[in-house]
Amino acid sequence: MEVKKHRRLTLKERVIIQTLLNEKKTKAYIANKINRSRSTVSREVNKLGSNPKVDYDPYLAHWCAKEDYLNKRNLDKISIHKKLRFYIFKGLLSQWTPEQISGRIKDDYPNNPIMSISHESIYRYIYSHPQASINKKLIKLLVRKKTRRRPPKKKRGTGSKILNQVSIDIRPKHIDLREEIGHWEGDLMIGKNHKSAIGTIVERKSRFTIIVKLESKKADEVAKMFSKKLNQLQPIFKKTMTYDNGIEMARHEKITQNTGMKIYFAHPYSSWERGTNENTNGLIRRYLPKGTDFNKIDEKTLMIIQQKLNNRPRKIIGYKTPKEIMDYELKFVA
Repeated sequence: MEVKKHRRLTLKERVIIQTLLNEKKTKAYIANKINRSRSTVSREVNKLGSNPKVDYDPYLAHWCAKEDYLNKRNLDKISIHKKLRFYIFKGLLSQWTPEQISGRIKDDYPNNPIMSISHESIYRYIYSHPQASINKKLIKLLVRKKTRRRPPKKKRGTGSKILNQVSIDIRPKHIDLREEIGHWEGDLMIGKNHKSAIGTIVERKSRFTIIVKLESKKADEVAKMFSKKLNQLQPIFKKTMTYDNGIEMARHEKITQNTGMKIYFAHPYSSWERGTNENTNGLIRRYLPKGTDFNKIDEKTLMIIQQKLNNRPRKIIGYKTPKEIMDYELKFVA
């Protein structure tokens, strides 16, 4: 048998290898059929792992071989694969973060090694040539639009004495597990010169967000509008809400009366006890930065922001969207 030398296996040959392996043929038999040495076939079959439970995949093997061959110092995966590059650009244009893109692509293209990328690789691609025209445009699509990534600053909560408040210490412990839908965290975001505000309510399990348009920060207005928004939900989603010690929640008993939801209060200066809400407020600030006069923001604009937040993949929930989780929970109960 004349053995081919110094030529890499083709995809066609790898498909033949898979077919003959499935037919329980020996490696020597396969080598003879594709006119290769037995050692070539053995290396090909074994290099992706020796686990006998894992079937040989010719497409994965071919992709790995190409990746090994390419000079990774000069050619990155995003530059090589047009479809991958298009997916990343589309995600950035949709205001997704590299981490969200990295997580979601695995959901959209399972078992496709080409359509798989880490968020660090996306950042490296964007910042590889920060002065290049295309890279400048990509940087502007990032959330912070910075030439360097910096860790976010942590916020501190504030506290106020409220009558008849029920401490988070009494809140049922199973709520901490985030396994049951219908438990929320609430807060106010304060606008320019402390003269305006909007309410934010986020569900702990799904991260589904509700943004509440407010005419003022007064407790009666907050109780009225929070009750109105929460009562638009199905009963399955109305169980409890955890709030900070802001005096705007002085009418918390009225909200409980209107909605049937129990309200618990976090400890003063313990914003981490409402971490989901604090994080969500940070996401909303990307659209409505500090110094925004919320009196000039209409409810339609707030609903557009709310829709964007609820329809983007989140790492914390397996790169599903909050709306997908809510829809599933409602369907599951029904």
